[in-house]
Parts: sequence; C-alpha cells; structure tokens
Amino acid sequence: MSNVFDILQERGFIEQSTYPEELRELLGKESVTFYTGFDATASSLTLGHLIPIMAMKHMQMAGHKPIVLLGGATTMVGDPSGKTEMRRMMTQEEIQANADAFKAQFSRFLDLDSGDVQVVNNLEWFRDMSFLEFVRNIGRHFSVNRMLAAECYKSRLDTGLTFLEFSYMLMQSYDFLELYRRYNCRLQMGGNDQWSNILGGYELVRREEGASVYALTVKLLTTSTGKKMGKTEAGTVWLDPERTSPYDFYQYLRNVDDQDVENCLALLTFLPMDEVRRLGSLKDAEINKAKEILAYEVTKLVHGEEEANKAQAAARALFGGAGSSEHMPSTAFPESRFAEGVDILTVLTEAGLVSSRSEGRRLIQQGGVHLADERVEDMERVVTLADFTDGELILRKGKKTYHKIVIQ
Repeated sequence: MSNVFDILQERGFIEQSTYPEELRELLGKESVTFYTGFDATASSLTLGHLIPIMAMKHMQMAGHKPIVLLGGATTMVGDPSGKTEMRRMMTQEEIQANADAFKAQFSRFLDLDSGDVQVVNNLEWFRDMSFLEFVRNIGRHFSVNRMLAAECYKSRLDTGLTFLEFSYMLMQSYDFLELYRRYNCRLQMGGNDQWSNILGGYELVRREEGASVYALTVKLLTTSTGKKMGKTEAGTVWLDPERTSPYDFYQYLRNVDDQDVENCLALLTFLPMDEVRRLGSLKDAEINKAKEILAYEVTKLVHGEEEANKAQAAARALFGGAGSSEHMPSTAFPESRFAEGVDILTVLTEAGLVSSRSEGRRLIQQGGVHLADERVEDMERVVTLADFTDGELILRKGKKTYHKIVIQ
C-alpha cells in the first residue's frame, strides 16, 4: 500500500507540515495515533468539515488511529481565527448537545466501533483544572510577542481581542499535550487556518515531554479563485439533512464551477486519482457528467445511497428531462388557499425561498423567479389552481434552485 502521506499529497490535502520527510517515514513504518479537533459551535458539521474528515478517513484506511477531539471546553472560549469579533457565548448545555450531534455524524465516516477510533471531549481535563495550575504550568511556555504575531490574533488587534479569546491557543495547545500523555498521540491535523494553534501544541509537547511529535494542516474548501466554498444564498451547506436537504446538498455540488471539479473530486471522494484527473479534464458539456458524479458520490457518502439516488432522480427531472421530481424539496399548501389565489411573494416566503417579502421583490425585479417556464415580472402576480398541473407547480429561483409547490 502507498504511504498515506503520499496519498494525501497527491489528492491535494496537505498545506503545511513540520518535518515532512520525517513524518512521511514515520507514517510508512508504524501505526500512528493522531487527532483532529472540532469545536461544537453548531448543531451540525458543514461541507467544509468534510476535508479534515476525509483526511482522517484516509489515515484510518492506511492503519493509523484517529482521535476525534470534541471541544467541549474550547467552544466555551471561542477560537478567534478568521473572526472579526468575539464569538457568541454558548451555554454548556448547548455545547454538549452540539457535540453529541457531531459524534453521531462522525459515525458515517469513521468506524467508531473498530476500537481504533477514540472520541474524546476536552472538557474532561479542563473541567476541574484550576486557573493557577494552568497558567503556571502551561502559560510559562508561551511568548506573548510570538502569539501577537500569529495571524489569528494580529488581525484582531485593531478591532479588539479579549483575554478570553487570547487564552484559546494555550487551551488548544494543551489538548495535544494531554492526548500525547493519555494515548501516545504523535500528530495533530487540522485546517490550514489553525496552523498557529497547531504549532503551539506541537511546541508545547516537545518542550514538556521532549517527544518527537508532528503537525500537519490540510487545505480549506475553496474555489480556484480562493473563495470559500460551502455557502449558498440560503446560507451554510450543512451535513444534517434537516438543515440542508440531500437534494439541495446534491444540487450545490452539481453546480460547482468547471475549474473546481477536479479539486472537489480529489478531496471529497475516494475515486482513484486516474479517474479524478480524467473527469477533471472533460470540457464544455462533458464536464457536466463529472459534476453529476461528484454530486452523487459526495451525497452518497454523507446521506447514503438511497438519498443520493433520490436527489439524482429529482435533478435529472429538471436538467435532463428524465427521472422524477418526486424527491425535490417541496412545500404543501391547502388547496383552498389557491381557490382565490395566493400572491407570489407569500408563496416565495412560505416556501422558504426568500427570507422576506422585500427580498422577494428584489428577486422578481432581477428576473430571478419562474413559475414553471413562465418568468414572473409582476410583483402582484397571484398563483391560482390554474397554475398547477396534477396538483404540483415547480417554482424556480435564479438559475439553479427549484422547489415544488404541492396542493393537498
């Protein structure tokens, strides 16, 4: 089997690493325990989280032992990386509920029953630790001057940085030390925006234990122009089907830009790289076949084969004239409401396609609303039973967002 370092490198995961040749040699000769941390800031993981999760899966498949670290304690502090202001303070109950949801989602990707995967919450060691003990034993290893030079802090100096947030790097660094002591964890992996925090842990373990440990960051999910992916007009693309339906999830990936297809296939699927490169090289109309494969493979990974098949069938009904719209996102209205008609702005709002009537007006003014094949140009347009075919009406927002209105 190929060295997993080479696999991650070929597929485009690796951004930065300490002593890459040394780390590659270690990964090639023995099973290494490693970890990636996830702060429980929401009730679901996002599409962007798939990058570190896929890297962890490649590592597990190569015989290495993952630790999923849930940030029960660090979420209470809040990572300032990439933020222009302090994160919202969350209750311990909120954080625990989110962490439980994360653990359930991780079970889709990592074999939690294999005995090789640990799921740990850093609240375990921070809960009863005194402030004096922490700053005396850990704080002495950190230079304030060096910390202020880190991008996660430097970018906040003009707008304000609280002491609470300033302590985040020390806490994340201590996680690595604790996991080394408990599980002989020798590698921390994470998104490239975490490089400063990850280096803090790497240096702390080396100073405290004199141990040979390593740090590695993986790329963030971005377009070829550097723009962050995983956001739509409706908001974040979540892995929870209650927050982003499998159909919408599929459609997001089906509609990525042509130049991003190969990168997404390499990072978000397990397709062999020869096939990834072949699909990524397709041009013009042919590239749509690659996009469909991308959308199907990732939806299957996240939501299962049955939901991927449903999403694909619904998409083909709209984009190829084949398949069925049965599994398209839909909103049901009582038939009686359309007897006298419902204005288009109400339909858009209640279907969740716009957040307000004013947004609906702007969308109509821009020509972005269609009822079946008819572009809506009149903001006073009333939808009646005559607009429905077999009790259904397809509503389109923009070029790519479809929603089915059903009467019952």
